[in-house]
Amino acid sequence: MSHLQFNANLSEALRMDGELTRVPAPRWQQRAQERGVHTLTINNENGLSSRSGISSPHSAKTPLSASFADKSPGRGKSPGRSRTPGRALPKLSVRGPGQKTPSRKTPTTPHNQQDRFIPNRSTTDMERSHLLLVTSMESSRVEKSSEDDELSFQQKEYQQKMSENLNDGQPPGSRILSFKSKAPQGKEGYSSNLKVLYSAGKNTAPKASSTRHIPSVPEKVLDAPELLDDYYLHLLDWSVNNHLAVALGNCVYIWNAGDASITSLLQLDESEYVCSLSWIKEGTVLGMGLSSGLTQLWDVGQQKLIRTMGQHDGRVATLSWNSYILSSGARSGQIFHHDVRIADHLVSTLNGHTQEVCGLKWSLDGRYLASGGNDNQLNIWEMRNTNPLHTLTQHQAAVKALSWSPWQNNVLASGGGTSDRTIRIWNCSNGICLKDVVTNSQVSSLLWSTNYKELMSGHGFTNNQLTIWSYPSMTKVADLSGHTGRVLELCISPDGQMVVSAAADETIRMWKCWAVDKKEKKKISKNEGHPDSILARSIR
Repeated sequence: MSHLQFNANLSEALRMDGELTRVPAPRWQQRAQERGVHTLTINNENGLSSRSGISSPHSAKTPLSASFADKSPGRGKSPGRSRTPGRALPKLSVRGPGQKTPSRKTPTTPHNQQDRFIPNRSTTDMERSHLLLVTSMESSRVEKSSEDDELSFQQKEYQQKMSENLNDGQPPGSRILSFKSKAPQGKEGYSSNLKVLYSAGKNTAPKASSTRHIPSVPEKVLDAPELLDDYYLHLLDWSVNNHLAVALGNCVYIWNAGDASITSLLQLDESEYVCSLSWIKEGTVLGMGLSSGLTQLWDVGQQKLIRTMGQHDGRVATLSWNSYILSSGARSGQIFHHDVRIADHLVSTLNGHTQEVCGLKWSLDGRYLASGGNDNQLNIWEMRNTNPLHTLTQHQAAVKALSWSPWQNNVLASGGGTSDRTIRIWNCSNGICLKDVVTNSQVSSLLWSTNYKELMSGHGFTNNQLTIWSYPSMTKVADLSGHTGRVLELCISPDGQMVVSAAADETIRMWKCWAVDKKEKKKISKNEGHPDSILARSIR
């Protein structure tokens, strides 16, 4: 029997059409096994068949499903190695005689099945997937760049504005969340960069603006007996030489803020009183409007009357200088321009109001003149025109409080009386109201700060307070209380740090509300010589 078995084995080995059971694995399969990729090969299937007692009638390979047949070699499962621990491979068996044909109840043998949500990682081509992702990202960038090139300038600007609005003004490249800050760069030539590195202990996020301290009590209080309680008069003015002129009834006093000395300048008859005061820009000549309708010019340094000009039928309630032109407001509603250099001083007359002119201010550049009257009108005049450029009628009461912005020559602030109680900001180039705020109190005077973007207003009943407003938002910064009567006039010091207020309680209070840090204090240039001395000598 042994020789028969030997002959059978020899014949089987020499058969050329038989199935190969042991062959070396192809090179691609060996490389795939070296890379750790488990494949399902023909030999594995033959091995499973031989172990199960089944001989495959095919001589090549077992066909796979359509989804795996098209893939490159090396993507199948290796024999005897399972991904799931403890899960045995399905056993293949031969249906013997007497066994039933498998029905629908018979469990099917899983073959290359996978969950609909969990991918089969062993059959996933990771390299190809990575290539597709990178290619799609590059193509999307190319498409986006081509679309950006096709956008017009208006569309790009529109997209930029929309992005700024949606991102609350943040630049597009800014980070939304920042948990640490970068170390600051040292200055050029700095000896130690480590000190700069370890000094960065705080985040560089923008800090809230620090609130400066505004004193709620005045620096100084002066007694002002016989100060007239008249809303339409202007009884206070501060010169660039730090001299404060105050009109008390029929007397005028000069208070020197440098040495706190007080000088009596003049005293009128008891039947007359001073209605308005205004310093020339150089600060040595003081203009006075009297109740008799006269306008006087005084040399304060020499305490000498230089000139008297008459043109008014009634009192002169307001004065304003523009270089050598002195403008005065009449009770009849007229405005007179006086050239103080010549004998025939009256050079122009403006007719724009029907009642008394109680507010008059030239702009800092001398281009515009603002006039407010008791007829509730605000007129804007140009230098060489006798007709108003704009007639503004939004106020519902007398317009006395006027002040020009020190940063924009065409911006004017105006305030209305008891029936109006409103502050309005105007663009005098086109006559448009930029901002208005209701103060719930009579507005008697307005002042712009030269050191801060702020505006101060003086008020009457009920609180008699001074209010500081932030510009351009016009939000309230502070209220300064202390007067027991309505505030009549406000003036600012030459350095812009001190504000003086005169009220009906016959007191003058000085508030240091716009103080500047010494390191940031602006240098105020001193006037060399006295350029107004020639003007004073030319006045006859």
